[in-house]
Amino acid sequence: MSPVHRALPRRSLLKLAGGAVTAGALLGTSGCGLLGGSQGDSGGNDLVEKQNLRVGALPINDLAPLHLAVKNGYFQEVGLNVEIVNANDGSAALASTIGGDYDITYSSYVPFFTAQASGTAPLRIVADCASATPNSTVIMTSPKTNIRKPQDLTDKKIAISGPGTITELLVKATLDAHGVDFSKAELTPVPFMNMPAALDQGRVDAAIVTEPFLTMAARNGAIPVVDTATGPLEDLPLTGYGATAKFVDEHPKTVAAFQKVMDRAVAEAQDRSKIEPLLPEFAKIDKETAAIITLLKFNSHADATRLQRVPRLMKQFGFINTDINVEEMIVTPKA
Repeated sequence: MSPVHRALPRRSLLKLAGGAVTAGALLGTSGCGLLGGSQGDSGGNDLVEKQNLRVGALPINDLAPLHLAVKNGYFQEVGLNVEIVNANDGSAALASTIGGDYDITYSSYVPFFTAQASGTAPLRIVADCASATPNSTVIMTSPKTNIRKPQDLTDKKIAISGPGTITELLVKATLDAHGVDFSKAELTPVPFMNMPAALDQGRVDAAIVTEPFLTMAARNGAIPVVDTATGPLEDLPLTGYGATAKFVDEHPKTVAAFQKVMDRAVAEAQDRSKIEPLLPEFAKIDKETAAIITLLKFNSHADATRLQRVPRLMKQFGFINTDINVEEMIVTPKA
């Protein structure tokens, strides 16, 4: 028997971590019901229960396999029409999924596990997306500072993308791994796109920068202090695709079809030449930048042992106060 999922009160939805979330983002703009997936054109076909999917996304290079699949018509081959809808950030995308405006969404794992731990919504991980690779997420500084090693970051102002985000977790875990008291650092929210300028202008002492902004910052003269994808954070799962438990329970064939396509797209995306031409189109970067940025490691199958590392770190650094069994959240692909 499938579990019964009750619509959560609006107050509970507002607990989503990762910054303030507006009621409009939670409830969507389409009059969609809570915890149910988007309701427009919800009819199915011979292959899936729901053929038109709204997938929450961000215009960043993590999503190259998803865009590759749409461009090459892979979703249509399994009976799906996928509309990629860009959100302001991963937390906003997840909120819109919980609110019913999106069916499946991309996000860093921190908002997923924060919502699950707080009881905001019962969520499921549909597919993995990307994990850290060397030189893909780096704490950088201006050469004008005296910061050259992690220990120099004590008491410094460090830019992160926002409170309760994967960047905050990476900074705290990295500083801790190098014996630095992260509680003494001033973590300051700065949008990724503004980090290169913030470093250059001295508004922050350092910043955790990811691609393509890492390459842009380096062009401005920024220098690396420490690569966060090393030591205890090596190959750390960063992002994935999720949905509400209710949507997964009611649309098993639809979810299985999505997983099948992402397996195919991720396998193809291992060949950089297949995705590099797409980056200027959806990530809004020039061809020269697309040719040199460091890509994350693309994944599709969600492995419970690997993913369990994230909530374990989150609990260690105070993001959540309860244990999460990641295996129970993962939707196992159909054979």
